[in-house]
Amino acid sequence: MFEGKVALITGGTSGIGLATAKLLVARGGQAVVVGRDPGRGAQAEAELGGKGKFVPADVSNPEEVKKMFDEALQWAGKLDFLVHAAGHTRDKLLVRMELRDWEEILGVHLTGGYLCAREALRIMMKARAGAIVFVGSVVGLTGNVGQANYAAAKAGLVALTKTLAREAAPWGIRVNLVAPGYIETPMTAALPEKIRAEYLARIPLGRAGQPEEVAEAILFLLSPQSSYITGHVLCVDGGLVPCT
Repeated sequence: MFEGKVALITGGTSGIGLATAKLLVARGGQAVVVGRDPGRGAQAEAELGGKGKFVPADVSNPEEVKKMFDEALQWAGKLDFLVHAAGHTRDKLLVRMELRDWEEILGVHLTGGYLCAREALRIMMKARAGAIVFVGSVVGLTGNVGQANYAAAKAGLVALTKTLAREAAPWGIRVNLVAPGYIETPMTAALPEKIRAEYLARIPLGRAGQPEEVAEAILFLLSPQSSYITGHVLCVDGGLVPCT
């Protein structure tokens, strides 16, 4: 299904991003994985074999984003998909949140999404084909105590998705978003056990999700099987949040 297809995946050296890259490669595609840790990048590239390429970049930096797309094209010769999965947290109550905490999280998640989508669309519009998937969060739909910056950034990605879906449709490009719930990733592994238990108690399916389950949803939204789906928010959360 993905033979000859190339995806650039930000946050592709761990968690959901790496799971997506592995699944894409297993199904015949190629993946350019982006991250800021050279050690993780080298490991990810090794795991992907000859079908994966690590490119270091800070997705909140316009110059680095431009350079990473240039490197991706030099390596693969084309670009079919963008998956923006880069992200981390700086959790604090808003009254204690420094401006740098706010700007850093919006920079990676939301500004990074804008910068990456802008470069990807310039390439895809010339080909009159392509697909973009943003990795959001159910927190962007509900809010969460101590995560005003993260929730605002993820909510912004929802609006960005719906806007770009309208703008890109005339060129045959689809734009969607997956909103994971509680997923077992390095980011959630750092949560205190009490918080983990509280999350699990609220999930109707009674368990945390796995990165591979989110990756399956992402690949569905990239695939021809979702050819009539754009501007959509797909929750992958075990029923935690009703999506409309």
